[in-house]
Amino acid sequence: MEALRQIPPVNDILRSEKLAEFRPFLNQPFVAAILDRVLAETRRELAQTKSLVSRAELTSTIAERVAHRIRESLKPSLRRIINASGVVLHTNLGRAPLPERAIEHLREVSTGYSNLEFDLEQGKRGKRDVHVDRTLLQLLGCEAAIVVNNNAAAVLLVLNTLAEGGEVIVSRGEQIEIGDSFRIPEIMARSGARLREVGTTNRTRIKDYERAINEQTRLLLRVHPSNFRMIGFTERPPLGEFVELGKRRNIPTFEDLGSGCVSDPIPLGIADEPIAAGSIRAGIDVISFSGDKLLGGPQAGIIAGKKLYVEKIRQNPLFRALRVDKLTISVLEFVLRAYLCGKTEEIPVWRMLQASAAELKQRAESFAGRVGAKAKPFELKSVVGGGSAPETYLPSWGVALDFPGISDAELERRLRNSEPPVIVRLEEGRVILDFRTIFATDEDALLVNIRKITG
Repeated sequence: MEALRQIPPVNDILRSEKLAEFRPFLNQPFVAAILDRVLAETRRELAQTKSLVSRAELTSTIAERVAHRIRESLKPSLRRIINASGVVLHTNLGRAPLPERAIEHLREVSTGYSNLEFDLEQGKRGKRDVHVDRTLLQLLGCEAAIVVNNNAAAVLLVLNTLAEGGEVIVSRGEQIEIGDSFRIPEIMARSGARLREVGTTNRTRIKDYERAINEQTRLLLRVHPSNFRMIGFTERPPLGEFVELGKRRNIPTFEDLGSGCVSDPIPLGIADEPIAAGSIRAGIDVISFSGDKLLGGPQAGIIAGKKLYVEKIRQNPLFRALRVDKLTISVLEFVLRAYLCGKTEEIPVWRMLQASAAELKQRAESFAGRVGAKAKPFELKSVVGGGSAPETYLPSWGVALDFPGISDAELERRLRNSEPPVIVRLEEGRVILDFRTIFATDEDALLVNIRKITG
């Protein structure tokens, strides 16, 4: 009881110099909640230890704890990290890093007013998607295009517009599930359309689609398998046959391209990702794909194709609920124009994917030399990530860290909790830094982190 009497009045704690920087908002409810928790913890500790501490010492300790908790609560939750995993489009790490010049344009547009929905030539209200659809028309060769907040939303919107109340025919082998439980059958159910599956898991022929067509058929759906592949005894109708069937039976065709490419990925060593413009040229009525995967832009779902169908989709009330804001439009417009002008080097994802093994080896050897004997450069493989090109492995170089007395799990934890946090790979009992996904501008910060946590 004597120890508990030493707990100072709240006002004495709040007047402590250790809380001076927070005085402008010490009366806020979240500070009161922090103080209550710290006082409760202090009472429990004193009751258990029964040690005598002076009031002045206790005031200082409590104020210091409160200050620490306030700083932690005010620290941004979404933070920049160093991606040393070698996964270029790491879904959990924000997927595509955005171009610096796109962020400059974003800052200019977002810190003042903009012509988001204002036609400067006509002097009246305009449409927000005009800022990107013209570039999409030029890039893809399509008749019309709109943008929503991600590709799952795009698929939902297309199905709801073109097939609500009717059947959508899709191959059994294309009923995929990708990250965070995105399942084609469940999205279809939410859209109000009914699934009509055809073929088998590994083999579907064009005649399977044709036999399933009836008076309830509203749409023929083709889905890119994204992050899995079937090999061996498999069959899938060529895109041309799929399009021809839709035209012959007067049923619209829709292709979910998943990651989606607007430029040839072959030079990157990626051979199994469809090009959006190729599907448009083949005659697909509507396509959709992501903005923040191989495109290298912000999170978005791009819908493009025949004007007849895209305009129907635009008129759906769901479109307003799923549309993107000015921040997304600003960055997406910049990224699309970079492709249009052949400046893919401005897009970080493409720079990372194009980096040669020789270039990465040089960087890894240089960095290992700066770290010292506990770091060894070695050859490894990077992956694309983001549900793209699951069988593509990119030759890369990295650095293995091995510090005596620090286990690989402990070193990984320390790096993850450093500032900025570093996300690494653990392979064969070693902590690996893959230089394909480490920005050159982050190398100094990475070195400082390693020295701090192993010092």
